[in-house]
Amino acid sequence: MSMELDVVGIGNAIVDIIARCDDDFIAAEGLAKGGMRLIDAGEADRLYSKMGPATEMSGGSAANTCAGLASLGARTAFIGKVADDQFGTIFKHDIRSIGVEYETPQSHSNAPTARCLVLVTPDGERTMSTYLGASTELGNGEIVPEVIRTARVTYLEGYLFDPPEAKAAFHEAARIAAEAGRQVALSLSDTFCVERHRAAFRSLIQGGVDVLFGNQEEVCALYETDTLEDALPQLRAECTLAAVTRSGEGSIIMTPEDTIEIPAAHVDEVVDTTGAGDLYAAGFLHGLARGRPLPECGRLASLAAAEIISHIGARPETSLADLAKSNGLAA
Repeated sequence: MSMELDVVGIGNAIVDIIARCDDDFIAAEGLAKGGMRLIDAGEADRLYSKMGPATEMSGGSAANTCAGLASLGARTAFIGKVADDQFGTIFKHDIRSIGVEYETPQSHSNAPTARCLVLVTPDGERTMSTYLGASTELGNGEIVPEVIRTARVTYLEGYLFDPPEAKAAFHEAARIAAEAGRQVALSLSDTFCVERHRAAFRSLIQGGVDVLFGNQEEVCALYETDTLEDALPQLRAECTLAAVTRSGEGSIIMTPEDTIEIPAAHVDEVVDTTGAGDLYAAGFLHGLARGRPLPECGRLASLAAAEIISHIGARPETSLADLAKSNGLAA
């Protein structure tokens, strides 16, 4: 790769299937509203058959972040595994069409491309049921050292910690990035994910992560506290740089020496919170890779998150670069 990248994202390559529903449907299906659960292929087919009209688009947490970065004008690449099937073809075409470099070889096993069934309730909250399929087959073989070395930041998606091979790939990517003098960022992804991998996350944070992203519930789960106030001192002790989102209350950027509060950007109506954290990370990482001051990174992050929750789906519908410029932020 001849050109330096701003960010390379590593995560689950998933096709999002997004549909609206009411709270009664969530309750009837026994789902934890606002959470993410892992399901098998049979449950994916069953739930899909009961969903209403849906929008299908390439997704996955780190892939969404890369899409946001591309919309901001960043040079970005994504590493994630799809199958040689219809959903895999959709994923590849979609992510490349928006300007994200994607060259991961297809899986040739029997596992189909991953799907995430996203149910959006009237309050904009999203509840996700994810069949990981071929995405779990990502391993060290897909981590191209040249790509990691050319990226200013390598961004790791916490959701991909479930498969052992993917976890090993994360550690390999972090090692290569560190040896090249590059930064490593990690997203905690989900409270259930944190509870499954708390020890592994903390070990990685202490030993190889330069930037940590999480919402207040995830950070509390990471340090097993009831309040963010109790978790923040531990976070400060372990992290060089952390960004903690608090929904409508904005976010907190924390370094060992400083705490910066960033207000939430205005949005007329919260339509769908799918991808809010992913796009927050996109704005923040774009600013960080371009050497912007931390308060400006936070403002870019909030602006990108506000755009994404104003409509259905986790991909920007407005050029984030133009949006940043109109708000006095140099993308």
